[in-house]
Amino acid sequence: MSKKIDGLLFQSMVVEGALAIGEKKEQANELNVFPVPDGDTGTNMSMTMSSAMDAALALREPTLAQAVDTTASALLRGARGNSGVILSLLFRGMAKKLREKTDADGRDLALALREGVETAYKAVMKPAEGTILTVSRVCAQAALEQCQADPTSSVEDILTVILTRGKTALEETISQNPVLAKAGVVDAGGFGFLTIFEGMNDAFLGINRERTASAASKSSADFAAISDEDITFTYCTEFIAERRDKSRSPERLRAILSEMGDSLVVVDDDDIVKVHVHTDQPDKALAEGLKFGPLLTVKIENMREQHTAKVIEDTAPCSEPAERVIAEAEKKFGFVAVAAGDGLRHVFTDLGVDHVVQGGQTMNPSTNDILRAIDATPSEIVYVLPNNKNIIMAAEQAAPLSDKTVVVIPTKNIPQGISAMLVFDDSAEQGANTTAMTAAIAGVTAGQVTYAARDSEFDGKKIKQGEYMSLCEGKLCASSKKSADVIKKLAREMVRQDSSFATIIYGEGVTEEDATRAEELFRKENKDLEITVINGGQPVYYYIISVE
Repeated sequence: MSKKIDGLLFQSMVVEGALAIGEKKEQANELNVFPVPDGDTGTNMSMTMSSAMDAALALREPTLAQAVDTTASALLRGARGNSGVILSLLFRGMAKKLREKTDADGRDLALALREGVETAYKAVMKPAEGTILTVSRVCAQAALEQCQADPTSSVEDILTVILTRGKTALEETISQNPVLAKAGVVDAGGFGFLTIFEGMNDAFLGINRERTASAASKSSADFAAISDEDITFTYCTEFIAERRDKSRSPERLRAILSEMGDSLVVVDDDDIVKVHVHTDQPDKALAEGLKFGPLLTVKIENMREQHTAKVIEDTAPCSEPAERVIAEAEKKFGFVAVAAGDGLRHVFTDLGVDHVVQGGQTMNPSTNDILRAIDATPSEIVYVLPNNKNIIMAAEQAAPLSDKTVVVIPTKNIPQGISAMLVFDDSAEQGANTTAMTAAIAGVTAGQVTYAARDSEFDGKKIKQGEYMSLCEGKLCASSKKSADVIKKLAREMVRQDSSFATIIYGEGVTEEDATRAEELFRKENKDLEITVINGGQPVYYYIISVE
């Protein structure tokens, strides 16, 4: 009799899928076309699957329905970035079918994957070919065709078809997506999807990866015995900075960070400095790292929220969601925005935003992060400004989870978020404000100056790791070893003779003098341009610029 998938086996498959993408997340990150230090696909998918692994490890002898529902719920709340959200939708659809079964055979798995693909496609307004959606759809179709050809197909048969046809579909993404074709790479999301299914297949075959001591102990440690007060500092902050400034002393960095927190580890060699610290000031810790050079990796986790969630998870029935604290409405309208950096946080709070979710590039917040901010906003209607194209889907998934009326304004960058807030009229109705805010973001031209996180080639132009890069409306404008060169070209691209206003937001590691020079380069393009310069303090982007 062919082996079927029961609750325990599905639990193991989720864990192995999470470990598999964890092992290959950097490989997935390298497939990103732009070498921008963004919240990369591999990292987002790995963090999303890790949330499912944590939930799965907390289950004891689960039924299949319990295992799939717990996984789907954890993925939805832990989803980060567009790739993470789509992954959560695939598993949500699969759960719809599999929860009906005591155990699942090959046909059940094929039908579940088809349901997952349909769920994901329904949630994406304009599905593009050559993405994770394409790869998953082709896999589902191949699985169904296998069942039609042989109704007795086993789970192992279906998994084999999924992986075999999936590899071909992944290679085909190069020709299906013009951007991938130019870069000569396969889709990162599709690669991540297949990697997760490879791990799930390993679990089905009885092949298990070795988990770290910390991962293995999660299901046995008594977190309830640790009080929240025992956690001295809130954020576990880890980063690796390139040692571009060789004159800077790691010992000095160690001394500075020791004043900010505890559990400090600083490791360095000729090329990098690696830091782990528990602190209440992660932004300042990152700022100190940036003094050495570009940040190569960043991870920030709220240990208090993790502790609280873990205690609830370990003491409550698996089917019960974590307790939420929902603020009572004290006003009609409220606002949640996503941004990184003290300066930008102050900008948005000054504009009337109730809660600023820390995040953006390199640290896309999860659906649950956004939901918590919505819950904490004391209003009947909550407007959410994601301020990043890779966070919009997570915000949209958070909206239906809230008891409040939630309106997501699809802001793709910080300047759009600021413009949306500036046109809000407290005396107008919801529909009028939504229309006005949406129209306002369409009139903003946005640009950024950052650095190349890795060597790359785009549109026939070679980009070297560490070079300055300027982007206009998300497209590469220029790259150079000199920041002035890329700023000058960006100014020429963005400024027109009829341009009236410009805002230059400078980030970590940029001095006031640097920002003044950038302002002068923009003013050369239009002497009548009214320019506002703001210290945003944001990581990753030296400058965020808007022109209207």
